Amino acid sequence: MHKKGLNIIGVSLDKDAAKWKEAIAKDKLTWTHVSNLKFWDEPIAAQYGVQSIPATFILDASGKVVATDLRGDALRAKIEELLAK
Repeated sequence: MHKKGLNIIGVSLDKDAAKWKEAIAKDKLTWTHVSNLKFWDEPIAAQYGVQSIPATFILDASGKVVATDLRGDALRAKIEELLAK
């Protein structure tokens, strides 16, 4: 769905850069990944109030959080709804 405007950013709570990068490669994850390698002290996780992982935040085109922690069909439906606008 990237060609339709979907952008994914993965924020990792890892502590070990080598293992983090290895997992990205092994799982063939093609989107942008960031981490400060600070585990639960990750500033981005703190900013969004992440209490458990995985956590999912859907932002609209203006950057407003419009849904959280959706999975499966509900996640796909919300993304398709936003991309249709």
